[in-house]
Amino acid sequence: MMHQGDWTCAACGKDIKELPFEPRNTDNLKCRDCHQKERGDAPRRDNDRGPYREGERKMFKGEWTCVVCSKPITELPFEPRHTDGLKCRDCLRA
Repeated sequence: MMHQGDWTCAACGKDIKELPFEPRNTDNLKCRDCHQKERGDAPRRDNDRGPYREGERKMFKGEWTCVVCSKPITELPFEPRHTDGLKCRDCLRA
């Protein structure tokens, strides 16, 4: 799903009309060309998980509750925007 908007590239000033994500913060948005230049032309490895390579995944600490079993959730691999639908690892796998 592509998100439509009226944004400006922070690097080159080019207009950005469509993004593959809904930006939370528009201060540092980059157009496709500037993003590719910054990322470089290094080929992706089959086991490359993007910015979350083995051992580098950032975890967010907090106090949340699973909506299914009411078990406390203290750590997530993302920062939730909404907490009304969070599930613990066990309930998510089930």
